[in-house]
Amino acid sequence: MINQVTLVGRLTRDPELRKTTEGTAVTQVTLAVNRPFRNHNGEFETDFVQCTIWRKAAENTCQYCRKGAVVGITGRLQSRNYDNKEGKRVYVTEVVVETIRFLSAKPHDVVPEPKKEETAVGIS
Repeated sequence: MINQVTLVGRLTRDPELRKTTEGTAVTQVTLAVNRPFRNHNGEFETDFVQCTIWRKAAENTCQYCRKGAVVGITGRLQSRNYDNKEGKRVYVTEVVVETIRFLSAKPHDVVPEPKKEETAVGIS
């Protein structure tokens, strides 16, 4: 069996970092992916795909990407369900991201962290 998804698209909003109760970093983003053909009006249609990114990849995405950034992802398709506050069953299909590539230029409002100077520890 194969469950592999590869997408290239734009982020629809700024990613926000959250932590699980165990402290694991996670962010959920929506990727706007244009279809490769035109509809009957001559316009391209767009699919909006929910993606979940975990751990260091989530931290890096939140630090270096903003709304409109082009990213490439690979991952697996996952379906789950839960009962909402009204007691209605909600079904969710999403891509669980395994790798992400930042394909846009770095945004101007991202300030890189200064490099820490390494100090040599001598043995006497």
